[in-house]
Amino acid sequence: MERLRKLHSRIQERYFGYIMCLPAIILFTVFVIYPFIKGFYISLHRWDGLGEMSWVGFKNYLFAVTDKTFWQTMGNTFLYALITPVLKNILGFALAMLFVQKIKGMNLFRTCTYIPYTFSYVVVGVLWCWIYNPTFGLLNAFLRAVGLESWIHGWLSDATIALYSVILVDVWKCMGFHAVLFMAGLQGIPQELYEAASIDGASKFQQFRYITIPQLNSTLVTSMLLAITGAFVNNYDVVNVMTGGGPYHSTEVGLTYIMNTAFQLNNMGKANAMSMILVLFVSIFGFMQLKTMTREENYE
Repeated sequence: MERLRKLHSRIQERYFGYIMCLPAIILFTVFVIYPFIKGFYISLHRWDGLGEMSWVGFKNYLFAVTDKTFWQTMGNTFLYALITPVLKNILGFALAMLFVQKIKGMNLFRTCTYIPYTFSYVVVGVLWCWIYNPTFGLLNAFLRAVGLESWIHGWLSDATIALYSVILVDVWKCMGFHAVLFMAGLQGIPQELYEAASIDGASKFQQFRYITIPQLNSTLVTSMLLAITGAFVNNYDVVNVMTGGGPYHSTEVGLTYIMNTAFQLNNMGKANAMSMILVLFVSIFGFMQLKTMTREENYE
């Protein structure tokens, strides 16, 4: 009897972790693994979403890779994913340096800076469509008021600057969140390090370079990873609301083009094929980011 009790206890200890992970594994399988497999299966067929599927093999992938508009949207996607994380982290860090200063009214300034992050991308997109409006928008009205008429543009109708206008909206929305991350990191740096550096005669710049930046390394990696992930996932909402991918596909990103192919052109097969290609590129991009993070952690 005692032997059976010990065996039962040993089995519980061995499989307890697996049992605790089982709900998460089931949800991951249902909402990630199964849709991925189903999407790959659909990508091998011609299907309008309603009728019967017909097998076409890898023809949808051939159509996708020979579609110039698709590669244009992929270029826009990666341009979006390269610019937004850099700007969010630079501006977020600059704001965080300001947040930690003891200035009257700073709490109100922090709150106002963070509030845009609590808005949905739909709300932010509609708001900035009004601001960018060439007729009654606040931005052009401000430029006229300060005598900069030459800077006035159709911010969302000019194909050369429309994508960058959308990118700035995303940066404006999220920089307060990244500022809070950096502020938490700055407040976690021991003040004794700065005091010791001051005693040794280190200048403010040297303290910033050799104390602040190294101490914020993990915060920077986390903030950058969140920004890159958000750039790939959240670009659909803001682009769809503000421009719908226009003009002339200049702001079209991979997700908006895939959705239009699926639900406007009723070509589910090609849309899923493009989704698989996008997943492949994002996975490679994420793997490179993960390797960089691991290398930095090992270096530390």
